[in-house]
Amino acid sequence: MPTDKEEKFDEMLGKALRLSSEPVPANFTDRMLKQIREVEEQKILARTIMQERLALAGCIVLGVIVIVLAAVFPSIAGSLTVQAEAFADKISQTIEAVSYEWQFYIVFAGVFGFAVYSLVDLLIGDS
Repeated sequence: MPTDKEEKFDEMLGKALRLSSEPVPANFTDRMLKQIREVEEQKILARTIMQERLALAGCIVLGVIVIVLAAVFPSIAGSLTVQAEAFADKISQTIEAVSYEWQFYIVFAGVFGFAVYSLVDLLIGDS
């Protein structure tokens, strides 16, 4: 099934070939379309590789910043450790509290999920 690009390319190629007096190989259009696809695929691959490299660099830089801040401000790192332990205790208490009323939370999560889905569908639509 030819796409819109292929049809336009075929029209432009046909016009150019009608004006030209040189013989053209039978598979010329297929070779040109294959080259165009390969160039587009290479551009997409290069963009993806660049995004992955930027993400990796961001993670490394963020890790280095955290290590430097922990070394420069040890009191902040110590208070963060205490807060992390308190947070872990709160998580276990929350899990215990939720386990008693899990049916309510499942219904609530379903209704909330449906509301978010409806809102996204309303705002984004078919685009």
